[in-house]
Amino acid sequence: MHEIYQRLAEQLYEKNPQLTIEEARTWVELLWEDFEATRAKAGHDYQGKQMTEQIVVQWINHYGPKLHEFVATNPKYKKMLEKKGYLH
Repeated sequence: MHEIYQRLAEQLYEKNPQLTIEEARTWVELLWEDFEATRAKAGHDYQGKQMTEQIVVQWINHYGPKLHEFVATNPKYKKMLEKKGYLH
């Protein structure tokens, strides 16, 4: 998993230079966990890492350049990023 997260973090970092590589890694982990948790809560069967990776890549490609702006409208992510020390 470490390799997947790192590769995705690098993709996000390239799309959004406002993030540090560490922040990008945190975003990837948050997006990954959120997708899998939401899918499980909805009662869907687990489709594997490949499915989750595809979704996270889509989100990076679509939302990546503005992902840092999302914090202002989503308290859940804001709280998690503050905990990691990325927001002051």
